[in-house]
Amino acid sequence: MKTINAIIVDDEESARDVLENLLKRFCPEIVLLGKYRNIIEAVEAIKTIKPDLVFLDIQMPNYSGLEIVKFFNHVDFDIIFVTAYDKYALRASEVSATDYLLKPIDIDRLKEAVTKVLTFHGVKQHVEHLSLLQKTMEDKDLRNIIISEKGYRQLINLSSLIAIEAQESYCTLYTTDKKYTASKNLKHFETLLDGNSDFTRVHTSWIINKHQVESYSKTDLIIVFNKGISAKLSKYKKAEFEALIETI
Repeated sequence: MKTINAIIVDDEESARDVLENLLKRFCPEIVLLGKYRNIIEAVEAIKTIKPDLVFLDIQMPNYSGLEIVKFFNHVDFDIIFVTAYDKYALRASEVSATDYLLKPIDIDRLKEAVTKVLTFHGVKQHVEHLSLLQKTMEDKDLRNIIISEKGYRQLINLSSLIAIEAQESYCTLYTTDKKYTASKNLKHFETLLDGNSDFTRVHTSWIINKHQVESYSKTDLIIVFNKGISAKLSKYKKAEFEALIETI
């Protein structure tokens, strides 16, 4: 049986113990090397015992779990984030973590996350994935988003993102280079981009980048970008949009 060496990092002792028990009962492939209560302890352990996988809480005192890459020149371990907050889980997924778990931990999701690590550990593409993980986590602000398309992870720089169009259960992301299809709804991206003043939802089907706007028809309520892309503008969003483009 293939095994993976792992550690748990969480500031709550009860959370560490619960996850340990779940791993023992349902994930025999995981060999637990230790449990740690903060990032500093975890960093020392990682450098010493070199685990393959870190179960990492996001919300902790002093250092967030998202800051762990600051302490390494090269990240060569997988990360499964563990969090009680949906917003942090979303952020974790977009910085290219191997997976994330919401507290209280669902057993099937735990098994799924562990299986993912076992499947990809050591393959060439996975080494590239870890490099991408470190690059995206080093950004304090969200500058890139990562989507899965046809089995591959695609890194999209937000400055190149023109607009996102909702199409039934998926979205099309238009960039200055090409377009991508993501199996996420528009609300997913709206939540992800919350707080980024460059992006706004202008219609039930559209999020746009204000810096990519080329022209705008007040009569037809159409926003035009380059590459022949145009977005609908809701009449209820008209005043908000006009105020937005005045700040460009």
